[in-house]
Amino acid sequence: MTTVEEASYALSKIVDAGSQKSVIDLGWIKNVRITSPRSIITLALPSYANSQRDRIVKEVREILLNFNDIDDVQIELDNSSPEATSSEANTPQLQDIKGIKKIIAVSSGKGGVGKSTIAVNLACSLSKLGLRTGLLDADIYGPNTPSMLGVSEENPKVHGSGNEQRLIPIEKHGISIVSMGFLIEEGQPVIWRGPMLNSIIRQFLYQVEWNNLDFLVIDLPPGTGDAQISLAQSVPIAGAIIVTTPQKVSLQDSRRGLAMFKQLGVPLLGVVENMSVFIPPDQPNKKYEIFGNGGGELLAYENNLPLLAKIPIEMPVVTESNLGVPISISEPNAKSSIKFQELAILVKSKYLS
Repeated sequence: MTTVEEASYALSKIVDAGSQKSVIDLGWIKNVRITSPRSIITLALPSYANSQRDRIVKEVREILLNFNDIDDVQIELDNSSPEATSSEANTPQLQDIKGIKKIIAVSSGKGGVGKSTIAVNLACSLSKLGLRTGLLDADIYGPNTPSMLGVSEENPKVHGSGNEQRLIPIEKHGISIVSMGFLIEEGQPVIWRGPMLNSIIRQFLYQVEWNNLDFLVIDLPPGTGDAQISLAQSVPIAGAIIVTTPQKVSLQDSRRGLAMFKQLGVPLLGVVENMSVFIPPDQPNKKYEIFGNGGGELLAYENNLPLLAKIPIEMPVVTESNLGVPISISEPNAKSSIKFQELAILVKSKYLS
């Protein structure tokens, strides 16, 4: 297997056209990682070298693909060089939300990996620890948390008017909930982009009566679009959790989401692998890896992040959720509930120790 040292030595032959110094010595290529058959490097060019980007990227790919055990090269862009960050005029100013201590974002690169299930049960588990917790469903196009929490028929109250207008969150299972699902009819499509999307997200952040929360858990929409960027450039996110499944194929999308947070300067808390194994209800000691294995570990390893939890599939996760009761509430002794509780304890110890 190709080693990091061998790959770095080969890449050191790429030089800056001006100074003729190695891009490795200049720090333009860093964080070389080899997980055959994949290689990942971080490219951090100062602005004056941007004209060389295409050439450097091409040479990086040619050199790494020349190794027999590498057939995929992923290049991450790092814009955190001193020169790139020195101009504060172009840097969005993050604004704290009154009444909230820490914000945790739950994200995934694609839909269908159970991101909302993770966000809902994490919020409920934090509340069970005695922490004042809120849940913001920022998945504007597919707001699922109201039905998962049994509050889809609720209508939140609004106080005040104009700029002083404030939305009162719905309270359920010990958490304060705000969602686009409260404001639209079931089945109604939301066809918003850009400014309209940013506006509603800012209202959900700053025009809500959040009541002295320890944690606000934000359930982000899948992908790397306007909602994620708007949030990352608006509020100081304490940490982002990346949700994936064991399938290797799901990692491509997860990597994009993770790279987006890096480029936006959002701290990454770690990786949660959902649907890790299936535990049949009639054989609780059995475990079946129906979606393969290793996806969460690989994503965490590639990015030098902790694997925070591996959440199994249990029948009550689906059945109880359909009834509006998260499994962490309905069956606290279930294996998945225990994993959610361990995740909540980890989050608490990280930020409120």
